[in-house]
Amino acid sequence: MGLAANNIVTLTDANFKEEVLSAKPPVLVDFWAAWCGPCRMIAPLVEQLAGEYEGKIKVAKLNVDEYPSIASDYGIMSIPTLLLFKNGEVVSRLVGYQTKDKLVQVLEKNL
Repeated sequence: MGLAANNIVTLTDANFKEEVLSAKPPVLVDFWAAWCGPCRMIAPLVEQLAGEYEGKIKVAKLNVDEYPSIASDYGIMSIPTLLLFKNGEVVSRLVGYQTKDKLVQVLEKNL
């Protein structure tokens, strides 16, 4: 898998609280794994959104194989799952592959 775009934050146990829960802008978190086909399909859409919404929404990715405790904390049962956080709270949950239109709709509603 290629490197994430420069404006996508890679989440870890160490930075999750600071990057997501304490963030001022809404944060779209992509829960993914390298072996997940639909995750690879949605990754380019997530990268496009990171560019289009730069400065308005923070975009981050969390590898569920590397950080299972965070995935477990948020009840991630299948991937890809996209959670949108606002003021540290989950305001939207999208499970499975989504179209870009659907993602844009969710982001626009929460700006």
